[in-house]
Amino acid sequence: MATACRFAAPLGLAPLHRSRSSAAGAKSVAFSIGSAKAVRRNFVVKAASGGEGPAETPEIVKAAQDAWAKVEDKYAVATIGVAGLVALWTAVGALKAIDKLPILPGVLELVGIGYTGWFTYRNLIFQPDREALISNIKSTYNEITGSSS
Repeated sequence: MATACRFAAPLGLAPLHRSRSSAAGAKSVAFSIGSAKAVRRNFVVKAASGGEGPAETPEIVKAAQDAWAKVEDKYAVATIGVAGLVALWTAVGALKAIDKLPILPGVLELVGIGYTGWFTYRNLIFQPDREALISNIKSTYNEITGSSS
């Protein structure tokens, strides 16, 4: 309350004493604005339904539920998911630690810019190189997924 008063005082807003209302569940809050008369408002919070019955589940949630239902080894999938989150958390921590070092972030940025330039020159500028890169990506994808398309 003291913090709220400290920030509200320069604005001319000062919370006044809260009083209890006789209605069940109703709250009363009064605020003073500048030197004006206190304004008192009573309010009651009630849950209301949309009138349409139960809310519809979004399509993406249905798709996720269907995909989860098709999984045979749920334990392995959950373990891989948790391991992925731990790996992400570890990588973020490592990057934050590296970023605090004085010269290393600048050096790594230059290395990244150099590698991007080299990769672009090597694989993207000329059409035969682009076609070779695309075929390499497709063959790797087919090896991973086990498909032949």
